[in-house]
Amino acid sequence: MNFAILSALLGFAFVTTVTTVTTVTTVTPGPNNLMLMASGANFGFRRTLPHMMGIVGGMSVMALLVGAGLMALFDAVPVLNLVLKVISAGYLLWLAFRIATDAPLEERGADSRPMTFLQAATFQRLNPKAWAMCLSAITLYAPDRSLLSVAIVAAAFTLVCFPAISVWAWLGTVVRQWLSNATRLRVFNITMAALLVASLYPVLGLGA
Repeated sequence: MNFAILSALLGFAFVTTVTTVTTVTTVTPGPNNLMLMASGANFGFRRTLPHMMGIVGGMSVMALLVGAGLMALFDAVPVLNLVLKVISAGYLLWLAFRIATDAPLEERGADSRPMTFLQAATFQRLNPKAWAMCLSAITLYAPDRSLLSVAIVAAAFTLVCFPAISVWAWLGTVVRQWLSNATRLRVFNITMAALLVASLYPVLGLGA
């Protein structure tokens, strides 16, 4: 992989992580970004760090697994794509419900906490946009699926993912003080939940 291709790979990883580009004409914040913004607003940047690190670890491992053979499995058994979409949609709808119904800080019980490292890493297996990103990256930048090429793709995600997604958690903290009002926080959480559901629209093939 020469310098030009490596630079293109890093650019691809950064742009798709920040915005999650799903098609040429559709650019929407992905589930990770929306959940990080909601977490930053509700729990603050520091408490959201394990969530961010889990995304980085989960994405890197997913890229390795896709390159190691999962892509071939999905090609050989197309119905698995439908199964993944159904499971992913159900889980994301549940997460959206949790965000929409989250209580103000002063009313939360001891069980209210941001997503952990393991939860965030595991979530990537059910994130349709994460699958789209990894499949596209392997197809474009590691077509031979050699160990070295796949490892470079995974390393690229590891390198750029954290600074890219941290922007969304920081944006959440920016509005945190404004959201100290319970009514505004409720509206914000419902809006984030609605956007999370809307982010499924292009990925699940519901659009044109």
